[in-house]
Amino acid sequence: MPIPTGSPGVGRSLLRDDVYRRLRDAIVDGTFAPGEQLRDGELAEWLGVSRTPIREALLRLATSGLVVAVPGRSTTVTAIDAQAARDARDVIAAMHALAARGVAGALSTDDLDRMRAANSRFAAALRSGDVDAAHAADEELHGIPVSALGNRALESVVEHFDPLVRRAERQRFSSAGESSVELHERLIDRLAAGDAEGASAVAFDIWHTLPDGE
Repeated sequence: MPIPTGSPGVGRSLLRDDVYRRLRDAIVDGTFAPGEQLRDGELAEWLGVSRTPIREALLRLATSGLVVAVPGRSTTVTAIDAQAARDARDVIAAMHALAARGVAGALSTDDLDRMRAANSRFAAALRSGDVDAAHAADEELHGIPVSALGNRALESVVEHFDPLVRRAERQRFSSAGESSVELHERLIDRLAAGDAEGASAVAFDIWHTLPDGE
């Protein structure tokens, strides 16, 4: 397994969640490709931690469908499953629709401004072809209503299924990006206006702008 170079370790005080996020992101962004075998020792050396949080993170990734783990044998990055990604997308869409309905009219001016700023960065990243920056801005924008709602069960569902959707998204993100910019603007406007049903409908539609299929 080729370990990325030039990426600093994160220190031995790294929390389990941080290890999980680093490995999750490396799979989502393609650093670790489908079919690649992940070895505890190499990952521990890369992140500068013991094998214990690595093994715990790999088990979490297995429950999300990002890796297949065979205890005592091997852990392998899964292939992208179009049907699994569509199923996860439908769940994610429902969760974001619920969050938008719950916070419409209740977001602070700062929350709305941060969503607008994230959408501006999202649009700029699309124009420059920077997929990583586009995904980061998109994730930040959608995370604001979810965080503002404060529903831990909803947040847990989003955290569980979002990586599957994001991973599949990267293959065809630019094809739906421009329509997403406009939908983001409509979502923010409806949230600001307190239009709960309108905001919920737009939030749901945003997650169905990506074409089906491989």
